[in-house]
Amino acid sequence: MSCSLDCHVSTQYSVLSTGRSRFVRSRRVRVGFLALLVAISSISETASPADSPPTFAEIRAIFVAKCLACHGNDPKDLKADYDLRTREAATKGGESGDAAIVPGNPEKSPLYKAVTWSDDSLQMPPKENDRLSAEQVALIRRWIAAGAKWEEINDAGQPANKTGESWTTAAGGIRIATSGGRSADWDNRTYEPDAVWAYQPIRRPKAPTLPRSASEGNAAANAIDAFLLDALRKKGISSFASPADPRTLIRRLTFDLTGIPPKPEEIESFVTESIHDPHSAFRNLVHRLLASPHYGEQQARHWFDVVRYADTAGFSNDFERPNSWRYRDYVIRSFNSDKPFDRFVLEQLAGDELAPDDPEMAIAVGFLRMGPWEHTGMTVAAITRQQYLDDVTNHVGVSLLGQGLRCAACHDHKFDPVPTRDYYRMQAIFSPVQFAERPTPFLPSENISNFDAAKSLVQQRLSQLEGAQAALRKKNRDAIAAFLAEKGIKSIDELPADQRPKQDYLGGTFGLSKTDLSLRKIYQKSQAYLERELKRFEPYTLSVYSGPTNGYTSIKPLYEVPRQRDGVVPVVHILPGGSLTTPADEVGPGVLSAMFGSNDVVARSEWNAIPDKTEGRRLALARWIASRDNTLTARVIVNRICQQHFGKGLVATPNNFGKMGARPSHPELLDWLATWFMDNGWSLKKLHELIVTSAAYQQASERPEIEALREKDSKNELLAYFPTHRLSAEEIRDAMLAASGELNSEMGGPGVFPELNWEVALQPRQIMGSMAPAYIPSRTRAERNRRTIYAFRIRTLNDPMLEVLNRPGSETSCERRDETTVTPQVFALFNSEFAMTRALAMADRLMKDHTSDTNRIAAAFRAVYGRPPSDTETEKCLAHLAHRTEDHRQHPQKPTELPKKVRRSMVEELTGEMVHWEEDLSVLEAYERDLMPWQVDAHTRALADVCLVLMNSNEFLCVR
Repeated sequence: MSCSLDCHVSTQYSVLSTGRSRFVRSRRVRVGFLALLVAISSISETASPADSPPTFAEIRAIFVAKCLACHGNDPKDLKADYDLRTREAATKGGESGDAAIVPGNPEKSPLYKAVTWSDDSLQMPPKENDRLSAEQVALIRRWIAAGAKWEEINDAGQPANKTGESWTTAAGGIRIATSGGRSADWDNRTYEPDAVWAYQPIRRPKAPTLPRSASEGNAAANAIDAFLLDALRKKGISSFASPADPRTLIRRLTFDLTGIPPKPEEIESFVTESIHDPHSAFRNLVHRLLASPHYGEQQARHWFDVVRYADTAGFSNDFERPNSWRYRDYVIRSFNSDKPFDRFVLEQLAGDELAPDDPEMAIAVGFLRMGPWEHTGMTVAAITRQQYLDDVTNHVGVSLLGQGLRCAACHDHKFDPVPTRDYYRMQAIFSPVQFAERPTPFLPSENISNFDAAKSLVQQRLSQLEGAQAALRKKNRDAIAAFLAEKGIKSIDELPADQRPKQDYLGGTFGLSKTDLSLRKIYQKSQAYLERELKRFEPYTLSVYSGPTNGYTSIKPLYEVPRQRDGVVPVVHILPGGSLTTPADEVGPGVLSAMFGSNDVVARSEWNAIPDKTEGRRLALARWIASRDNTLTARVIVNRICQQHFGKGLVATPNNFGKMGARPSHPELLDWLATWFMDNGWSLKKLHELIVTSAAYQQASERPEIEALREKDSKNELLAYFPTHRLSAEEIRDAMLAASGELNSEMGGPGVFPELNWEVALQPRQIMGSMAPAYIPSRTRAERNRRTIYAFRIRTLNDPMLEVLNRPGSETSCERRDETTVTPQVFALFNSEFAMTRALAMADRLMKDHTSDTNRIAAAFRAVYGRPPSDTETEKCLAHLAHRTEDHRQHPQKPTELPKKVRRSMVEELTGEMVHWEEDLSVLEAYERDLMPWQVDAHTRALADVCLVLMNSNEFLCVR
């Protein structure tokens, strides 16, 4: 959701002011009251009750945000000679000579009158967009009424009566004390307040109270609506669009929460319920969908974009990670059980330290191994180890904290208050982390029902390879036998050592041609590749432990945890320029010191301190992240959920809350949601319910005056109407399968292999010095037609249909998917074998279930759109059906067969010569093909053309 809001908020425990300010009575100098910052945060959990005096930190935050730019930051340029740096100067007033603050009496204090805008000649800040919020005005009133207590600033820029503070104001902005940069210039630089908004404490503002017209009814009962309507009205837009109709709502909500379309009977039931009690009908629908097991699948799909889930390791070998599927299913289970998000974070970062004997926790920390990585005999261990540490450090930053850290690997961050020291302190938290495939019994909730069928396909391919290898071994033996016979001896032992037939690490080479030797290596690597696949079905999990190395390499598929876990923790040094060859200072583990209250150098606490021992570092980090005091975590996840429902988050850059990221469009709403989320047990299901029950979410995507609105808000950032968006790649595939009646709703288990374009499936995939075995789809239709989230994900082999529809790669975290419109999408949706076979399956079902073409068209519309066709639509479809039937009668389909082998070629890495061979694909003989065009009559094929048109329409492909 991306919306703009004119009012600004500031932080409760914000920066410590050393600047000064001045008070002005004359309208001619109102410009001097310009705000320092754009909207920051909301009310904190520790905020004072409405009838108690606020802390001076709260008042200072307002001064810093709204006043000090003109009344203190530059002592040589005080507007109206009013200085807000000290109590004495602030009370005395400016050039008017009148006292600006009368302690105990806000009504007689010109400062208070100015911020209320009650006097036309005395309005501060002078710009409408910079006005204080009602809550900020109330804070100043209570502060003055309580005596206007003030904390003086000492020579070090700290409050004289407070120690351990790391945020101070200075000329030019805010100075933040961190763990220490690489230069004094960096340490002493200042930041604009709006550049570090995300590092300041979260406060919970009061939702705006809005007058309601009779037509709006209870529109602002949901706080989300109150904030959004307040922003709309400030732009001259009086209301949301009218409520969407029930058919639109159930389709929108069902896709949002489950990723698949509602069934026709579910739509009709909801429409009927909505006639009698629309509010109750929608609530019931929300609760039903949140309780659906498909909810967890949809939320996991969004999470995997962020954490980069894949079933292979990437890079040149792209080795399979045989047990990644268990992490996938853990995530789905976690969302379905509404596991509190703070607990979800704890488990993924440090589940093995949190509960060492819980097998679920060994699975959860697979989060730390989601990135691409490999180490082989051809790579340098120190380099690949550093690559992992760099990757996991940045990954935790962007995925959980919305703060990219990679820039700080080489130098102090150029824009954000992240010193290189903090980067390597964070990295030191992960320095004891080692990879392991932990023996972990299968859980009762895990799906292992199809193991035998899946294994049989792999074993059949291994048998084929063994036959090819046996033929080469026989050729070697026969050549040796002929050689011995020629020599007139019975054993090679009778020959001198230098005359005996040669061998290498793979066995005998005598009598084998260069091509044979190349094939022998290719077969051996293919065998290792397929043997690794069999590990999917063994009770291990992709995991980590803290301790000494176990010698992990990517080549061997299983490495367990050493029994002896004691040892020296690897030392982490700052690496200037990111170079291992020039290590600088040694650093211990630590967190991001710029965050408010997190500077353990200034004030060490149980919350911000990370232990030096081998175990417990990750758990301490996890508790720092999954804390109410962390200023980023709740904001980041709340923003991601808003984006899920509205297409864009309140912060348009969900992985970047820093200076170079977007500013919050509705900062007060963001912090209201973050505090509400934490107050409600970090429950994602409750957060989804709150958002989707808002009037903003339930409004229509069209309104009569929409063109005039677009002149005021061209990108609909204010949400004056619901933003239409295209379905994701996975949703389109799953929706096609659902419309055709083929979608298999089975959950969990090792990844399945959908049918890809055969040219792509059989294309050569180079692995280190060899060729990967061909991609073979799962044998049965039921396996292939499971939801896309269960499809085996190979980093170096993308499904072309999903790729062209903007499914992101899994190499880097995807904060928000692109939504492009390009020509290749037409080929994927209208000409691909997948789309055409879905349409054919749908047509075949319609032919069997209905006796007239009119009824078939009506059923097709209900299956694809969830509504009956109009008379005009029926007439056009019947005409197209008749035309296509005649065309198909004149052009019968000829059967085609699947390939039985594929010809391969590659350059042998040791000889430089081209090698040719044929890969056996006889496993496809047992392949259950989809319904093919030559298996049905011309009329069914024509009806499939009609279905294909329907599934290529905007009404099907978009949510509105």
